[in-house]
Amino acid sequence: MDIFQVVAFGVVAAILITTLRTFRPEIAIQASILAGIIIFVLIIGKLAPVFDLIKIYSGRANMDIQYLPALLKIIGIAYIAEFGAEICRDAGENAIASKIELAGKVLIAIMAIPIITSLLELIIKIMP
Repeated sequence: MDIFQVVAFGVVAAILITTLRTFRPEIAIQASILAGIIIFVLIIGKLAPVFDLIKIYSGRANMDIQYLPALLKIIGIAYIAEFGAEICRDAGENAIASKIELAGKVLIAIMAIPIITSLLELIIKIMP
């Protein structure tokens, strides 16, 4: 049922923003950003069960718990970078959107270094 509310809000916001864009383009961009933030806030609360499930299964698999915060930060970076890039695209700034996506990818790579290092060490231990 939540998806219907989000979609309805998005459609109404899109119609209002399209109307605003013809009369007041400077306000339309701000309204678009606000609508995106509202949708983001509505959805972010729904991610808590996903994080809880990741914690449960990481405990069951005897996974080192130190990597869990890094994994959650990586997921957060991906979502936030995508959100920011889409806002820039809505404003007609494709070049800035591409730079935001690049920054997100670089930050994800940096955050993944400890996980990749641990994986490589594990592979080295397994190999004769």
